[in-house]
Amino acid sequence: MSKYNLALIGYGYWGPKLARNIQNSNKFKISYIIDNSRKNLNLAKKDFPLTKLLKDYKSLDKSNIDLVVISTPTKTHYEMANYFLKSTNVLIEKPLALNLKEVLKLEKISKKFKNKLFVDYPFIFSGSIEYIRNVIKMNTYGKLIEIESFREQAPIRKDANVVWDLGVHDISILRYLLNKNPKKISSLKYNTIKTSQKDTAYINLHYQNNLKVFVKNSWISPLKIRIIKFKFERGIIICDENEPIYKLKVFTRKNISSPIYRLKLPEINLSEPLLNLINYVAKSLKENTNPIFNKNFNIDITKVLEKI
Repeated sequence: MSKYNLALIGYGYWGPKLARNIQNSNKFKISYIIDNSRKNLNLAKKDFPLTKLLKDYKSLDKSNIDLVVISTPTKTHYEMANYFLKSTNVLIEKPLALNLKEVLKLEKISKKFKNKLFVDYPFIFSGSIEYIRNVIKMNTYGKLIEIESFREQAPIRKDANVVWDLGVHDISILRYLLNKNPKKISSLKYNTIKTSQKDTAYINLHYQNNLKVFVKNSWISPLKIRIIKFKFERGIIICDENEPIYKLKVFTRKNISSPIYRLKLPEINLSEPLLNLINYVAKSLKENTNPIFNKNFNIDITKVLEKI
């Protein structure tokens, strides 16, 4: 099978990670890398010496490109996606845009020109989240009662606050697992240091069936924390994406009053989530489908982020 031709825009913080997984998937050829920084282009030339380099994305010949991957500052997402979606498929770093109006426009353009729009919500493609999704679907440990998520430490951004940067992971995971948005949202956002954007957020979400979700996001932390606790009637699952192997720990007990828990370490797919995402995109292009992103997925996520 011939590889899909791909253009990657942005080779700063996240671009090289995407490029490595695109290369590892063996389903795409990185034909172009585009960045307005000479320093980033020099790095790209070192990593991909046979790839064509450009400084201006508008100089790209779109006629033979199957997918454009956008890994640039958030404020540029809408403009670039709007430009490319009219002629080819687009995979864009999260968040898709910073308001619902722009997301709705991009979804409309995607449908009008019959080009697929994918967003890099990496954790929904992780083996641990897929395992938890099956647990919820199969009702393995009874009713899901409560979720707590702690996502701390990340580079401080100037173009989006901590909710649009870190919270988007939690909201995309919740939308993927629960297939619905919360009924009620409340939040507290503030600065712990002098930054142009809010660096810390406490978020409470209330769903149907009395499911309560608490989320803490913060850029400011000495430790990198990526922990989600799922509390069921008959068990608790702790998901720690920082763990190299045992990302999930399942705790169960014979009855609610018992202080003794049994520990289970389930087998999960340990493939890098970004690689799973790239493989999903390749399959979607081959089969002309897009099951995850065709169901108002981006719209629902943006609605929640905007309300927060």
